[in-house]
Amino acid sequence: MHTETTTSPRRARRTRRRHPLLLASLLTTATAVALTGCGAGSDSADTSGQGTPAKTGKRVLWMGDSIAGSEAPALGAALKASGVAFKDASSTGGGTVVTGDRMAGQIARTTWKDLAENITSFRPNVIAYQITTYDWGTSAQQRASYVKLAKTAHRAGAELVLVSAPPFKIDDFYRKYEGAIRSAPKAAKQVAAAADGKVRFLDADALWGTDATADKAQRSADGVHSCQQGSAAFARWFTDQLGKELSFEPAAPEKWAKGRWTADKRFGKLGCG
Repeated sequence: MHTETTTSPRRARRTRRRHPLLLASLLTTATAVALTGCGAGSDSADTSGQGTPAKTGKRVLWMGDSIAGSEAPALGAALKASGVAFKDASSTGGGTVVTGDRMAGQIARTTWKDLAENITSFRPNVIAYQITTYDWGTSAQQRASYVKLAKTAHRAGAELVLVSAPPFKIDDFYRKYEGAIRSAPKAAKQVAAAADGKVRFLDADALWGTDATADKAQRSADGVHSCQQGSAAFARWFTDQLGKELSFEPAAPEKWAKGRWTADKRFGKLGCG
């Protein structure tokens, strides 16, 4: 993302020292409150050294831009704790599959190339694509691209899950693409509705809301990405949704929310506390 910031080594070390307090807050507030109504999960999955999660046979390839990238550390921890294999294929400054204007088309070509390689090497049976900030194009171009992704997943023996992006700050860079940004989740929902159950669409507005400036959106200081608490809230919500759709039991947050993922360098670059 063009809005991604950098952090000095001194600041990054300070951020890591604050994690115990931050994660205690995460478990008692963000995870508990943002996910009210979600199942408690299963105690059978454990990454804390007290047990080994039962393997589900699910292999999730996670796609998207740097917003998906900031969610990936927590999501990977939650899925692995639930016995699900996970690979982060998100891309900073890219990740779109939509071939719209010239810039988006260039990004999409790289995404499709990387997807082919990841299908061969990782062999996912679930491809999860979070709509990116670069899914620029007409509604028809967006639908065509998501249909192409669905067909690619089907040929690879994988199910496709499309998930809407969280609300984010529309700055001068994104202003002229605002229409496409708003139409993309509608196009994805239409593709899923026409796929006779072969494509799933998850609307993350239930978690984030629609106002990027609201507390519910849990955006970082840049107004775009999420810090540890927001990423953990998403991981719990998304893992719960996948568990319902794909018939596996999600691990409870206390099994994974205090893991090493909280010190991921992506959070340091965002200035997360």
